[in-house]
Amino acid sequence: MQKLSREDLFSLEKYAEARSAFREKVLEHKKNRRLSLGTNAALYFEDRLTMQYQVQEMLRIEKIFEADGIEEELDAYNPLIPDGSNWKATFMVEFPDVEERQQMLTQLVGIEDRVYMHVADFDRVYAIADEDLERADEEKTSAVHFMRFELPPEQAAALKNGAALGAGIDHDNYRVEISPIPANIRDSLVNDLD
Repeated sequence: MQKLSREDLFSLEKYAEARSAFREKVLEHKKNRRLSLGTNAALYFEDRLTMQYQVQEMLRIEKIFEADGIEEELDAYNPLIPDGSNWKATFMVEFPDVEERQQMLTQLVGIEDRVYMHVADFDRVYAIADEDLERADEEKTSAVHFMRFELPPEQAAALKNGAALGAGIDHDNYRVEISPIPANIRDSLVNDLD
């Protein structure tokens, strides 16, 4: 999947005009990119469109219009665009109650390393988490992690040929398996593969 460049972005003025329609398009697109993993965790799969929206919003909020500032934002968000052999996702631990969330984050240490995708009868593909910086320690994990699922070529080929796709978490304190995942999400993710 092609990375974003300055030429792919709206100017601040053009974005102000296009923002409402663009936002609607992205929100509709994201419906096929969110996978609930039980009641308190979810994967938000990123792609070129979701990252363009993030960059546009950051430029708007920070009022960035100079080339160097735009390049800094692109450098920050382009790594979250899939490379054709992988999926990239934001993993969220979602407990609405703040106290419960804080308590659970101490019980879910290491959960980011136990999130997986599962293609048909192949081995599970576990997430490579937080490549940019460490977000957890021995005491607690973070509520947000950035993940990459690197698919072997034979698994990507199987998906393109219709193989089932599942996902799950196999942490001692949080176990869930979704198999198969909803077709709209599966189809969206298969489109990320070369």
